[in-house]
Amino acid sequence: MNSMSDLSTMGHAALCGSGAILALAGATWILSVVKRDVSIVDSVWSLLILLAALTYAATLAAVGPRAPWLLALALLWAARLAGYITWRNWGEPEDHRYQAIRARNQPNFAFKSLWLVFGLQGVLAAIVSLPLLAALASARPVNGLDAAGIALCVFGLLFETVGDWQLARFKADPANRGRVMDGGLWRYTRHPNYFGEFCVWWGFYLVALAAGGFWTIVSPLLMSLLLLKVSGVALLEKDIGLRRPAYRDYVARTSAFFPRPPKGAL
Repeated sequence: MNSMSDLSTMGHAALCGSGAILALAGATWILSVVKRDVSIVDSVWSLLILLAALTYAATLAAVGPRAPWLLALALLWAARLAGYITWRNWGEPEDHRYQAIRARNQPNFAFKSLWLVFGLQGVLAAIVSLPLLAALASARPVNGLDAAGIALCVFGLLFETVGDWQLARFKADPANRGRVMDGGLWRYTRHPNYFGEFCVWWGFYLVALAAGGFWTIVSPLLMSLLLLKVSGVALLEKDIGLRRPAYRDYVARTSAFFPRPPKGAL
């Protein structure tokens, strides 16, 4: 996008998308106060980004040739992730990670969670969604880099879907109670769901790059940081070895993130 009017239009769409994100995050916060469970934010995370994308498409003066399949991919990704997390957490108590945050921020955590949890998630969602804005706004013709981005995005979506399905089947078998899932994709990476998310967002970035949105690299870099060092692998495994001693052996032989054969395998 070159003209000042184009930049102004994209800026307006970004503001509208951010407003929509914060409105949904605020509504979810109210529900969390009623339920006394802030972990419902995990179910809404992908919907925040999808809402931003739909708002971008609705408020841009015109959308480019990538809009139909880009929005379809975003919808598929968001619906799958929101649906799976909601199903997984249904009827369960507040996630232990959020219980720890709640304990550290008393008194008045219910009010503090508005910015500590929901406001923060909203800001992160706005940043992560930037490749979708750049790709939707661009009139550049679709090219080979788009194909690479779509392929990587679809691969990531399939990878995380298969990983989640394998884990759900494993947990559904009473014989596996107390055991560590180390079969299927989980044999090659301890977090196929996180690796899949990594691929999805680098795929979306390649599409944005094809559209001229090189500056949106902040999105996949931020997502990679979150998955590897903040709310993903690092947080999930912070004390899991203490809670599940068998997991320590799994850690010793299995890659934390990028898939590879386990140590000692032929």
